Amino acid sequence: MHVFVIMKHKDRAVVTTGPDRTIASLAGLLTTHRIGAVPVTGEDGALVGIIGERDIVRGIAEHGAAALSLPVERLMVTGAPTCRPTDTIREVMSVMTSQRVRHLPVIDDGRLRGIISIGDVVKQRLEAIESEAEDLRGYVTGVELGNVAMFQR
Repeated sequence: MHVFVIMKHKDRAVVTTGPDRTIASLAGLLTTHRIGAVPVTGEDGALVGIIGERDIVRGIAEHGAAALSLPVERLMVTGAPTCRPTDTIREVMSVMTSQRVRHLPVIDDGRLRGIISIGDVVKQRLEAIESEAEDLRGYVTGVELGNVAMFQR
């Protein structure tokens, strides 16, 4: 299973933000779209960082309420890990676990193509496991989904 499979089931529009947006405004963006992180892009659309809920909380811990008026670029993470559409789900899970991140921007041909979350990865894995379990049940009982029994006693 690959990242492009997850991407097929997601909305094609990628919510991004610029580095000059305030943290207060970003919090509203996250809330409106019910998301936990957004890629930060420059004027040319290139990925320059990522910012999420944890970064906002860290900013508030360090700067107090003044963090809300800071620009995104002050709290965003630069050099964060990314993935490609051809990366496997296992590779992505490994990166998310080892780097302790919940969101990965998807980059293809040097361009931002989307973002996947740990929730997207877990959902895809669960669907794959459920499908495998159903296939095994069908094999053991002699029934294929949508077909006549392969063998019956």
